[in-house]
Amino acid sequence: MCMFCAAIPTAAAVGANLNSKQKAARASAQAKGVRLPVEKPIAKITVGVMILLGIGSVIYHSLKLPY
Repeated sequence: MCMFCAAIPTAAAVGANLNSKQKAARASAQAKGVRLPVEKPIAKITVGVMILLGIGSVIYHSLKLPY
């Protein structure tokens, strides 16, 4: 498996983990009644990274031809 194809599921897993940690921290802060931390657009950034990795994979595999 090439570096791009391996990085796509890795980026998805890291993004999902960061997003869930952020949501848990916000829920915990709300339950304690303290000021909520600023919500970062982790899900959007993760999707963007995955799209860029997909484009990189297509370009890499296109230039790698002929097998």
